[in-house]
Amino acid sequence: MSLNAALAVSDSGTVEALKRVKATEAEWESKVAEARAHSDAAARRLRDETEAAVQAAQALADQERSQAVQAARTSADVEAQQIRAEGTKAAEAAGREDPKGLQAKRAAILAAILGEFGSD
Repeated sequence: MSLNAALAVSDSGTVEALKRVKATEAEWESKVAEARAHSDAAARRLRDETEAAVQAAQALADQERSQAVQAARTSADVEAQQIRAEGTKAAEAAGREDPKGLQAKRAAILAAILGEFGSD
């Protein structure tokens, strides 16, 4: 009888140990699932923040590029106006000095310019 009693106690202890192991496994599986969900959420948040930062950087680069192009256009317009003004002054001065020579130069320049456009 004592052998049966010992086995019954032993089986009971083993069952209780198995129950504790199962409970511990369930607890750790829950913690792992929670940690995985937390890391997935953090990864999604970081990805979204990164995408937003890239889009903001692209928008800023586009804005800076537009400003640079506008500044270049303004600078080119100012330079073109200065060149035009200098050319007008030179032409007026040349016209006062030699009106016939001016007409010949004008015709030569016009032919050269029109010749360039005609060669395309």
